[in-house]
Amino acid sequence: MTLGRLLGLTGLMKKASLVGAFFVPAIWLSAAQAQVLCAAPRALTYAQVERVADGDSLRLKDGRSVRLIGLNAPETGKKGRPDEPFADAARKRLQALVTQSNGRVGLLLGQQPQDRYGRTLAHVFGANGSNFEAQLLADGLGFQVALAPNVELLDCQQAAEHRARAASMGVWRLSPVVSPQQISRSGFAVVSAKVTKVQRNRGGLWIDLEGGAVVRIAPDQLHNFDQNAFAHWLGKRIEVRGWVLDRAQRSGLKKDQARWMLSLSHPGMINVAQN
Repeated sequence: MTLGRLLGLTGLMKKASLVGAFFVPAIWLSAAQAQVLCAAPRALTYAQVERVADGDSLRLKDGRSVRLIGLNAPETGKKGRPDEPFADAARKRLQALVTQSNGRVGLLLGQQPQDRYGRTLAHVFGANGSNFEAQLLADGLGFQVALAPNVELLDCQQAAEHRARAASMGVWRLSPVVSPQQISRSGFAVVSAKVTKVQRNRGGLWIDLEGGAVVRIAPDQLHNFDQNAFAHWLGKRIEVRGWVLDRAQRSGLKKDQARWMLSLSHPGMINVAQN
């Protein structure tokens, strides 16, 4: 493929990702053939896909439900709620990748092989050797997440997301980063705010954010972090991502407690501003 043709294809990929609902499978398939993203670091096991459930989960013919590691795709509508932006595009993109592989995928199980819902946790690869999560991240059709101990492809997946974010593709076109004051319900969020307090107690490490949110790192997860760095975060702006819990609905708020809480298990979910 010539450089001019490759650059033209890149432009088409960007336009297609911004359209969202108007998905163009031929463009995605051509792009997937252009390069291998996040090749598997070790041997894979293989399985046939029965169906694509949404942008980050599959149902296999052997009965297993697979949750893709390192990717959180926009949610499809449930309980009367509409689809989140790009949810349909993410599902169709994953379906196209499965179709390109003739329904047969490679699985790299996580160090933690199942979640609390009984789903298999795995990195998923296509016939050309590319990681499905990285391809969706590179197209802006999901957010990179790091949930310890399943962080084997973290660096590669972060790089894939960075490409989409720098180009304002997909979800990054919509400026998804919010302040604590803009949070209105529980669910996944990317939050940016200044750190106002860092304290440690029997419940773990607590990072208070300006505007009514707190980040919690449980005691059994602290070993994943550079604990000497926490004291230097005061007054700095951080960007943190994760699943927000509304503490007001769960157990009621004590005086001066932040309403919104994010629990983290790995530093791959935090970015600290350098100035």
